[in-house]
Amino acid sequence: IHTGESIVVAPSQTLSNKEYNMLRTTAINVIRHFGVIGECNIQYALCPYSEEYYIIEVNARLSRSSALASKATGYPLAYVAAKLALGIALPDIKNSVTGVTTACFEPSLDYCVVKIPRWDLSKFTRVNTKIGSSMKSVGEAMAIGRKFEEAFQKALRMVDENVMGFDPYLKPVDDEELKEPTDKRMFVVAAALMSGYSIQQLYDLTKIDSWFLEKMKNITNFVKQLETVKQQEVTAKMYLEAKQLGFSDRQIAAYVQSTELGVRMQREEFGVFPFVKQIDTVAAEWPASTNYLYITYNATSHDVDFNDEHVMVLGSGVYRIGSSVEFDWCAVGCLRELRKLQKKTIMLNYNPETVSTDYDMSDRLYFEEISFEVVMDIYNMENPTGIILSMGGQLPHNIA
Repeated sequence: IHTGESIVVAPSQTLSNKEYNMLRTTAINVIRHFGVIGECNIQYALCPYSEEYYIIEVNARLSRSSALASKATGYPLAYVAAKLALGIALPDIKNSVTGVTTACFEPSLDYCVVKIPRWDLSKFTRVNTKIGSSMKSVGEAMAIGRKFEEAFQKALRMVDENVMGFDPYLKPVDDEELKEPTDKRMFVVAAALMSGYSIQQLYDLTKIDSWFLEKMKNITNFVKQLETVKQQEVTAKMYLEAKQLGFSDRQIAAYVQSTELGVRMQREEFGVFPFVKQIDTVAAEWPASTNYLYITYNATSHDVDFNDEHVMVLGSGVYRIGSSVEFDWCAVGCLRELRKLQKKTIMLNYNPETVSTDYDMSDRLYFEEISFEVVMDIYNMENPTGIILSMGGQLPHNIA
């Protein structure tokens, strides 16, 4: 299956330390053998039962995968690659994100990233929905959280704003659909877990690693728990647990027969609020202050202060047929103009392929969902002087 068609999770959750270091050493050997200076990404196929592996491709260029790696780690790959091409050595290059460490530091992550591609196959008749070695996806969304479940559910909502998360009621259970990877297989897995399939049964059918299936089961188990209560009976502890597993207010409302605003008001009364965390490429081992931020409920404090006045700009979200890079160009133009007017800016977007999600385009970059809930959460914390909706196409307009 093509890399661009795969769901990517970083850091790798299912590789042993030995496997990870084996692939890392091979990558360095390959790059030295080819004499590559700059950026290079290698795609592997690794057998889950032995240490046999194949190199599928070696890309000595900045591809969509490198854009994802750069945004997922906060490590400025293109910037460092350009410096290397000029003959400057890694220890002499400052990490422009942290400002204190050098480019020699390998990025370490104290969070979980999930990237999911977006397919617009429903817009075509007679199209084959099976996923294989040719790339059919038109865009991708990247979500950041402190738990796999949190990032995974966020990413599913980012890919399609009409989806509530890991929803077990979108698709019927079908063993044939579980065997073949398609653009909607995730929701068949959700339905199968809900109807009582065991992890082993699902592993035999899908060949998705049991670790991921266990995490998905945590989500469907909590759906069952929510469905047993009415909104009046939901406790603060349940709200916190739901939010830590990546449930949105709208999603909780659907399971407890309430409305999004009703759930939001009750959650705020209980004092269940998200926290803002920063991506600093060094997993907080070194003091570093960055403007690259995400929101999580798996935390107890903010990493930033909210003292300055900002203007908030909403981006376009995932690329799709009919709405792609032109809206990002609008958003970037808007950020640059605000900067000329000496206004501090907040960017909200979650598309790793865009210029607007470069850390140096805005004063604060929130790599987050563009939904009513998240926009209001950020608005209440940052209290910006204004929000610009008109630069991101359909998605921000629908919120308005």
